[in-house]
Amino acid sequence: MRFQDMCVLAFCRLGVAGLAPKAPGTWGSAVACLLAPFVFLPFSYTGRVLALVLIFIAGGLAAMRAEQLLGRKDPGEVVIDELLGVWIALSPFEKPGPGIFVASFALFRLFDIWKPWPVRASENWLPDGFGVMLDDAFAGLWALLCVLVLHFLHIV
Repeated sequence: MRFQDMCVLAFCRLGVAGLAPKAPGTWGSAVACLLAPFVFLPFSYTGRVLALVLIFIAGGLAAMRAEQLLGRKDPGEVVIDELLGVWIALSPFEKPGPGIFVASFALFRLFDIWKPWPVRASENWLPDGFGVMLDDAFAGLWALLCVLVLHFLHIV
């Protein structure tokens, strides 16, 4: 395997998170929460939005290549989409406390697994790796909406 293909797979897997034998999406979401305070949340809100756009594009291209390399559509070990979804849920918070992190993680996983409209439908709205990214973006938006309500009600 070429070095650049190994790098694409490492990016898509968030290192080794995507290689977890059970629940790689949950592990990918946990890694996203661990990375956020260091590489995402220090940016301004505008910077975070730009980062999300760049992650969507880079993740879509990388997921497309990973599908080719692994020979299957939306392989479970591709968890860069989980990072996108969790970071969408965290995006408006400059310095979230533990409650925001737990709620963002749990609600994102709920919506990513449950797949309410338009999460499931959006899987096929864009081709290849971009469809992989889009459904988790919508799950992240659902989680964001719920976290904002919980925050507004002073629950988290």
